[in-house]
Amino acid sequence: MRARQVGREVAGRLPFSQGDITVIASAISELARNMYTYATGGEIHVSVVERAGHHGIRVIARDIGPGIHDKSLALQEGFSTAGRLGLGLPGVRRLVDQFDLRTEVGVGTEVTLVKWAR
Repeated sequence: MRARQVGREVAGRLPFSQGDITVIASAISELARNMYTYATGGEIHVSVVERAGHHGIRVIARDIGPGIHDKSLALQEGFSTAGRLGLGLPGVRRLVDQFDLRTEVGVGTEVTLVKWAR
């Protein structure tokens, strides 16, 4: 919940619409839920980014967990190892402008996302 709130606060200082702020908070919630469900620990960092006069928000979620055995499968709609709908990582990727997933089995996973203010 804290990471979601920080995301809302940071996004609220930028020229994001209320809808985009909700999208950012939802993406952070999903990353935090995955971390809670699959990992033994981790952290979420939220920061402001700027490129060519455009502002955005960057979220880095890094966990100490089992890692993802098949990255491409984990990014497919409908795939779930927890018996849920399988909308997590594919859904997060759809919500943001930039999405990067790095993972190493037995070490952990890092997801970096960026959403640009329009």
